[in-house]
Amino acid sequence: MQKMSHGKAGEGQFVRHGEMTRMVAVLTVTATLGVIGFLAAGSVAQSATGTSATVALRKTKLGMILVNSRGHTLYLFAKDRNGKSACSGSCAKFWPPSLRSGRPTAGSGVKASMLGTTKRSNGSLQLTYNKHPLYTFTLDKQAGQTKGEGMLAFGARWYAVSAKGTAVKASTTTTTTTTTSTTTPCAYPPCP
Repeated sequence: MQKMSHGKAGEGQFVRHGEMTRMVAVLTVTATLGVIGFLAAGSVAQSATGTSATVALRKTKLGMILVNSRGHTLYLFAKDRNGKSACSGSCAKFWPPSLRSGRPTAGSGVKASMLGTTKRSNGSLQLTYNKHPLYTFTLDKQAGQTKGEGMLAFGARWYAVSAKGTAVKASTTTTTTTTTSTTTPCAYPPCP
């Protein structure tokens, strides 16, 4: 037979020690998992949008463009005005702002005097170059990819950024076609 011990929980109520121990254990595990989940979510969010604040140049099919510390292309959004970001909510999910984590540093060929920050609506600091807020693109999975170049999304175009701090616009090749005409003798006068 099982021996039970009881403790007094309140006026006229008794709680089994085994049940109390299990309840405390469940609450402890739940709290621990909640804290781990919170820390993991923060880490994922930071790795998704945060970069070390190094901006460098990289040679790509577009030429020399700005990249973050992971070598991912940095873009400007043509809708941004006066150094302020016009990309938030679902826009920022596809075009994560390049958030500052540490003092911005300029890599080779990047002018440190053109680096800066702007305050986003949520209070975080976003890197800027030549007063353009900087973003990455979620479909650029590898360093040096430029899948967002010239894309029209969220009301304006997105462009990679040059060392001069201007939009890099992919050159379009113009094809000219020439037609040759053969002249046949004029069958009816007056002929030209």
